[in-house]
Amino acid sequence: MIPTLVFDLETIPDADALRKLNGWGGEMDDVQVVEKALAERQASHGSDFLPLHLHKIAVIGAVFRDDQGFRVRTIGQDGDPESALISGFFKTIERYVPRLVSWNGSGFDLPVLHYRSLIHGVQAPRYWDTGEDDRDFKFNNYINRYHNRHIDLMDLLAKFNGRANAPMDDLARLCGFPGKLGMDGSQVWRAWAAGERDSVRAYCETDVVNTWLLFCRYRLIKGELDRQAYEAEVQLVRDTLLESDADHWLEYLEAWDGAQD
Repeated sequence: MIPTLVFDLETIPDADALRKLNGWGGEMDDVQVVEKALAERQASHGSDFLPLHLHKIAVIGAVFRDDQGFRVRTIGQDGDPESALISGFFKTIERYVPRLVSWNGSGFDLPVLHYRSLIHGVQAPRYWDTGEDDRDFKFNNYINRYHNRHIDLMDLLAKFNGRANAPMDDLARLCGFPGKLGMDGSQVWRAWAAGERDSVRAYCETDVVNTWLLFCRYRLIKGELDRQAYEAEVQLVRDTLLESDADHWLEYLEAWDGAQD
């Protein structure tokens, strides 16, 4: 079995970067700085979505599937600095050289990881290799859009046509999976600022499970899995989540049952 790492980021605006680039002094706290920046961005662009290099990584959610089973978690510990989260993500790649799977990873998650690893000086030679160290990576690496070491499922299903992109939540629910529960990316900053960090981590975990389930469905239509193998993969997810008493998994399983009605 090819080791597979499904990943997703939750980000917040980088208050220190906003101070540095805008010349804002220390009279405002982080929340005031961010709210000022969001308001200015909304006024100038019609959206408060900041440029990717100003997104600070708060959570990295991960599903890891290999011969040892199925695991879902967030990388690092509560309170870890951003650099430690990034380092933990790339160390997983260095160790296992997994297939990466994402939903819009090429458009958002990986560029953010690139910029933030550049800012922090986090090394990731295996990830960046395009054949200089390992000849096989010349023909299949993480960087090339059309290679398979990273599969951006949204980009692939849209046939690399941005106008054809579909929301992951919609596709998950249409395929009979739970989809998003109680939060979306636009709510992460204010939830994080309000101290609801466990809720953000839980949301990120449910997102990577949705992405993994959609990837399993993609493998079915591709013929990589037959119907029996596909159903076994889906059941493995359910069985694993049933072993947890965490509130978000109880809610997720309840929503999953409802989606089957």
